[in-house]
Amino acid sequence: MNTGDKFEIRNLTKGKLPRLPFSRAKEMILGKNYELSLVFIGNQLAKKLNKTYRNKNSPADVLSFALDKNLGEIFINLAKAKTNIKLVLLLIHGLLHLKGGRHSSKMESEQRKFLSLIFPYVPSSIKRYRHRQLSDESNDHRNGERFSTATHYRRRRG
Repeated sequence: MNTGDKFEIRNLTKGKLPRLPFSRAKEMILGKNYELSLVFIGNQLAKKLNKTYRNKNSPADVLSFALDKNLGEIFINLAKAKTNIKLVLLLIHGLLHLKGGRHSSKMESEQRKFLSLIFPYVPSSIKRYRHRQLSDESNDHRNGERFSTATHYRRRRG
């Protein structure tokens, strides 16, 4: 699904994607001029990418790859996102990494802020969300060579 020249969404799973404000989240955090590829994957590919790029032998929930200041790719493991709010949290987490964020209390605060802007009726249990509740597998990658390989893999398969 292409949502414009600057934002592409691809679903490599058999499941159907929920109708969520992916574009809105991307524009709120990265802006309209950031070129983003959002790829939804399953456990098998999430594990393979996590092993390849992070040397971790478990499926990641979200992986962010930055190629340039205004170009990036996020892989979200749909098997790890059991609810729409969790899915949006993973997206926000990945977007903040592409913006340069590192795991910290400031990043947690930013995640809560953006979540409440996207979902104004967020339950209080989610408002107390901390990044450790996303599995330790989520992380950012800023190495252009790694991004190129991930993009190449996606394009070969797609």
